[in-house]
Amino acid sequence: MNHASPHHSENRPGGRIPDKALGRYTTLRLGGPARELVETHSSEEAVEALRAAKSSTLVLAGGSNVVIGDDGFDGTVVLLRGGGIEESGPQTVRVQAGQVWDDFVAWTVEHERSGVEFLSGIPGSAGATPIQNVGAYGQEVSQTIASVRVWDRETDEIRDWSPAECRFAYRHSVFKHNMRYFVMSVDFTLESSPGSQPIAYAETARRLGVDVGDRVPLEAARKTVLELRRGKGMVLDEADHDTWSSGSFFTNPIISAHQFHELKERVGDAPHWPVGDEQVKVSAAWLIGAAGFEKGYRKGNVGLSTKHTLALTNRGGATTAELIALAMEVADEVEMNFGIRLHPEPVVIGATLS
Repeated sequence: MNHASPHHSENRPGGRIPDKALGRYTTLRLGGPARELVETHSSEEAVEALRAAKSSTLVLAGGSNVVIGDDGFDGTVVLLRGGGIEESGPQTVRVQAGQVWDDFVAWTVEHERSGVEFLSGIPGSAGATPIQNVGAYGQEVSQTIASVRVWDRETDEIRDWSPAECRFAYRHSVFKHNMRYFVMSVDFTLESSPGSQPIAYAETARRLGVDVGDRVPLEAARKTVLELRRGKGMVLDEADHDTWSSGSFFTNPIISAHQFHELKERVGDAPHWPVGDEQVKVSAAWLIGAAGFEKGYRKGNVGLSTKHTLALTNRGGATTAELIALAMEVADEVEMNFGIRLHPEPVVIGATLS
């Protein structure tokens, strides 16, 4: 699920929308038409629209972590609009699925609620965050999620799921690639504090002039992360084609310790992070660069961001087929060079990337 794309503000207030082109609702500006397009203003309205649909369904909010094929979606697309933030307990905040994520992060900083400040600047909706187990700069939403309110399409039940039931993993949950469940709201447990959580990411610590493990004022943490993301073209800007993307297109691959040893023997050290005793997470951006791709590499109307090799971008007038071809070229070259297959982070709908 994704939240309303900031480049579109012409929707009629509710109901069916005549212009069904889905590229208007994704940050890549790509995607063919829907069979039906329905706008809703709350999670409850979205559930009613999904119940009433007579064909397959898809929920779109920000469109920031989805790739939709040029043929579009042969079913009903429900556009989720409307948000809301409420304190549901002493340390718990309930966020509606349609809430703009970064507006929520700004709210937590303003109200001195610590726990998601390093997730500043991420586009999309709050409801999308548990689906992807969104993370950046050493934080993941699963670290603070208390529960997720979910509508089950098959049983027509609404209930609150525990983190264990959500089966969170790296950029993954039970909800990803699973159309059965619709996330309605998310409860976060946040510390009442003017200071950030301990800094877990070396780049952030360096920029702030502190050590990993230190805490800084919430506002300083947010400002620094926004600066870092802007420098990588990861904060939406209508005029900047580097932000016409789905953010990081590939997840950082997790490989065995043996595979990493073989990689080191071949190329020397590479940016990596231990994942338990027997696995290592390797930088996808580094692998792409080491495979010969430079920032700004271009094929027709698509290319790698001029700021960051991990973002695949629409340079204007692109098709999804062009983007998929570029993604395949990058993934194939990395695999040929290093024996490591890159996998997409966004959800791919109506197209094949294998």
